[in-house]
Order: sequence, then C-alpha cells, then structure tokens
Amino acid sequence: MKFSRILGVAALLAAGSTLAQEAATVTPAPEAEAAPVATLEADNTPATWGDAQAGAGKAAACAACHGLDGNSADPQYPKLAGQHERYIARQLALYKSGERNNAIMLGFASTLSAQDMRDIGAYFASQKVVPGVADDTVIASGPNADRKFFEVGQRLYRYGNPDQGVPACQACHGPDGRGNPGSAWPQLGGQHAGYTANALTAFRDGMVWGKDANANALMAGVAGNLTDEEIQALATYIEGLHNVADAPAAEAVADAAPPQG
Repeated sequence: MKFSRILGVAALLAAGSTLAQEAATVTPAPEAEAAPVATLEADNTPATWGDAQAGAGKAAACAACHGLDGNSADPQYPKLAGQHERYIARQLALYKSGERNNAIMLGFASTLSAQDMRDIGAYFASQKVVPGVADDTVIASGPNADRKFFEVGQRLYRYGNPDQGVPACQACHGPDGRGNPGSAWPQLGGQHAGYTANALTAFRDGMVWGKDANANALMAGVAGNLTDEEIQALATYIEGLHNVADAPAAEAVADAAPPQG
C-alpha cells in the first residue's frame, strides 16, 4: 500500500472519530424544581387547647386497653374517662420521653405530637367515668378491726392520718375525687381499686414520675407511711367515689363491671 493511501485512511479514521465525539455530545436538560418539603412539628412546639373531636380519632388506638369511652373493663388499665386534658397530655409526654417507664405506652406515645396529646386528653376529658362499688367487707383484726374497708379509706381520704404524717387526699383531689383541671392533680373518683392500689404501693416504694424539672415526688412522700391495709381501703373507697349528681344508670355500671368468675 502506498504511503499516500495510508495517510488518506488515517485522515478518514481521524475524521470519523471526531464525528463520533460530536454525535455523543448531549445538552443537559434544565433541573426540575425541588419538591416542596413540609416542616415536621418539633416535640417542643407549644400546643393549643385540645380538640375533643380530633382526639376521638387519635384515641382509637387507646380503646383496646382503656375502652372506647375511657372506661376500661380490665382493672390493670386505668380509666381515662373524665380525666383532665392537661393531666393526660403530661403523662403521655412523660411516656414519650421515658420519664415514666412503660414499654407499651412508650410505643404508643412515641409517635404523638404535643397537639396530639392535648387532643387525646380533650377527648377523654369529655367522657363520663363510670364508678365502681366500694368494698364494705368488715376487717377482722388489727387496728381497724370491726370497721369496713371503705370506712377506713373514707377517713384517710377526708382527714388523712396526722399521727403518721399522711395528709388528706381531698386536699388535692377534691371531696368527690374530681381533682383540679388547671393543676397537676388528677381525677381519682371511680378509678379501679386494683390500679389505684398498685400505684399507691409503687409510690410508697419511692416511685417518681418525671425527672429533674418534670419530677413530681409529692406522692412518694404522701404514700410513704401507708400500710397495705390502708392502701387497699383507700383504693376501694376511691373506686366508689363520685358526685351523686353524676351517678350513672345501673345499666352503665353493669356494662362497665369486669366479668366475674
């Protein structure tokens, strides 16, 4: 092959390479606008007063343990019906932060915003608690012999026991157990005796809900000098405690009662 032909072939190959490079050149398309991003509510966002209607849907997950209307059938789960909005919201916040220890409630509370907590609290606050019946069994022996359990509990609730340093429960929770909606004092009236007894026993053993600035050690001091018998007496008195004007129909009491047997 002649040298001139070799040069000609080389020139064609070079030209073809250039054309291929030019054909591969791509003009980039303009970038699409970024998708809108919604800012999630921070945990510490101030909440407004709760919306009971909105809370009804949010509280659906609570029904399995606490009942649709907050009147739980199983005494290991507290009644929430009639409980104050702010009190429920505070407890949910403590569960979420781990300052009140309960693995089940942590799971439920971990996804709730501050407003969710207020809405759920508002829903349960709008419901009516169904009280139980206090135990009128006579105590057989000991310092309270010949007195009925609820009578011992009634005296402690109303007057306390100054000799043992036990204050009257009604000083904070009210004579009918309604507590104070504007403060940290919850409604107690109508609560399951089993739940109340377990809580008082835990308080007596030093349990405190909350840490640092959120800590409330008052009940640990109040229950510190209660005997087992006094705790049972207080718990059963509180279960039957209610305002006469708010007494539910007999059918409602029967429906809310735990199954026998």
